[in-house]
Amino acid sequence: MSIKYDKLLALLKKNGYTSYRIRKEKIVGQATWQKIQNGGDIDTRTIAKFCKLLNCQPGDILEHKEEEI
Repeated sequence: MSIKYDKLLALLKKNGYTSYRIRKEKIVGQATWQKIQNGGDIDTRTIAKFCKLLNCQPGDILEHKEEEI
């Protein structure tokens, strides 16, 4: 299973959140931010934090993609 965060990254950019701003405002830690950028696993607390920040639902920020064999 592979989760893609392209929607999250686009929504963050649209709302003026850069990597620098995310680190400066301590929205998420550096390791979590790297996981998001590289398609790693993050916990539901992080998803909830972004949903609250961006006033959206989880489906608005992540997407499940089947891995190709």
